[in-house]
Amino acid sequence: MTGDFVKRDDSMIRGDFHMHTEFSTDSEASVRSMLEASLERGLTSVCITDHLDLDYPEDEELGPDPFQLDLKRYTAMLTRMREEYRGKLDVCIGVELGLQPHLGKAYEKLVREYPFDFVIGSLHLVHGMDPYYGKIFEGRTDADVYREAFRETIRCLDSVSSFDVLGHLDYVVRYGRNKAQEYSYRQFSDEIDEILKKVISGGKGLEMNMGGMKYGLGFANPHPDVLKRYRELGGEIVTVGADAHKPEHVAYDFEEAGEILKSCGFHYYTEFKARKPVFMRIP
Repeated sequence: MTGDFVKRDDSMIRGDFHMHTEFSTDSEASVRSMLEASLERGLTSVCITDHLDLDYPEDEELGPDPFQLDLKRYTAMLTRMREEYRGKLDVCIGVELGLQPHLGKAYEKLVREYPFDFVIGSLHLVHGMDPYYGKIFEGRTDADVYREAFRETIRCLDSVSSFDVLGHLDYVVRYGRNKAQEYSYRQFSDEIDEILKKVISGGKGLEMNMGGMKYGLGFANPHPDVLKRYRELGGEIVTVGADAHKPEHVAYDFEEAGEILKSCGFHYYTEFKARKPVFMRIP
């Protein structure tokens, strides 16, 4: 394991490394409102990770070119807020990139140009369709769509490398007609194992995204069985994020997050500074 170590005696994980603000198309929350909510929840560090999905298809609800991000204004704002909150809350600058196989070079150039502490790579589109809207499930079983999403993730990992952790691995299950009824690690172990091995061999990490709890799945994304398998395969880098788009969802179910990770064999979770992992002992 490489990286710095920080000892803490806190009773709850205190670093939320996945949240969105009004810089994301799907959030109306001000940066300040998210930071104040973080303080209220007792967090000591956060990373704002607004969406940037290049080549996201035009959407009737969201309009043309949704999920774009004015990176100059965004990074300037977060730099100012980091200074304002210094000594109260450690504010990191992040971004959540929407992975597609053809975007590797574009994202590589982009992340070199801005001072990111942390970059999440997340699959939001499967052959140009976002599972959130449900169209991809028409005429297909949930299991068929889930498998195709995992295979698309593999294609992305083969072509995009400019990120630090893979976000919400089984995101697609949130939007299936029957949610987790047609999903288990065992059912998709071939695809999931290939994903996890590529993540590890590429020096990347995995996110435990508590949004799955908020969406009523009964588990974070990915499922604990996937996190256990990641650990068995030698995976060590795991960040924790609530994927909050509103202040009230900051650090969602973080009281449970540490126990979930411990049950999966982890002793540390990870935060990032200047794109480098910092390992934090789980309380």
